[in-house]
Amino acid sequence: MIPSDMTAIASQVRRDIVRMVHGASSGHPGGSLGCADLLSLLYFEVMQLNAENFLMDGKDEDLFFLSNGHISPVWYSVLARRGFFPVAELATFRKLNSRLQGHPATEEGLPGIRIASGSLGQGLSVALGAAETKLLNDDSCTVYTLHGDGELQEGQIWEAAMYAAHRKIDNIISFIDCNGQQIDGSTEDVMSLGDLFSKWSAFGWNVLQCDGHDMDSLREAVASGLSNRGSGKPTVVLMKTSMGKGVDFMEGTHKWHGIAPNDDQLEAALSQLDQTLGDY
Repeated sequence: MIPSDMTAIASQVRRDIVRMVHGASSGHPGGSLGCADLLSLLYFEVMQLNAENFLMDGKDEDLFFLSNGHISPVWYSVLARRGFFPVAELATFRKLNSRLQGHPATEEGLPGIRIASGSLGQGLSVALGAAETKLLNDDSCTVYTLHGDGELQEGQIWEAAMYAAHRKIDNIISFIDCNGQQIDGSTEDVMSLGDLFSKWSAFGWNVLQCDGHDMDSLREAVASGLSNRGSGKPTVVLMKTSMGKGVDFMEGTHKWHGIAPNDDQLEAALSQLDQTLGDY
């Protein structure tokens, strides 16, 4: 039975994230924590999925592509909790011979993963191929993607954005994790992104904004994106989040982009996160 309380699911996902990264002594907790609300909503409420019989072609299913693959902990947690593979397997994250590699990969056949990702900038191109295939096949389902805001510094993103508008690929909803942080500091300091709303609009996209930690705001963005089908415009959602959301000492700083908590930090983090579905 799929739980109905998205906030409770997101809290458990955040517990999974900090435990996985701690157990491996490596990984990327900051962005993972920041995107727990979105992925929980997509996988447990929004997307049409077949977790029990995963097929790579994704025909007649909604598809999700994680372009910023370094935040794999949040995706693995949601996939496991949704029933794609056993929750206990989360304990193998980044371990030798694990299917749960640091960046999502396909060679081990982990259900739910359709492309290897983590080389930033590539995910939108792949997702557009899948979305255009659905349009050509009269498949009414939707393709969702997630990207880091720092990832928008990659030129391939904008090549793909031009292609999507030109080909009128309007069955895609791309979320940008606008937390203002990347591995070396703030996006403003490393390379300012400028006015993203105006940029995406100029590239011919339907541009929405939402609060990435408010379930109703996320729902409204998804509903608006879905209602855009038939307009000939792809949709992008500028999702305002806080890196490290849910753990006070991790929030709002790039310092937790890619380091693991020690034992004391893990306990402090878990004390702030409700256990709602049971730890693995």
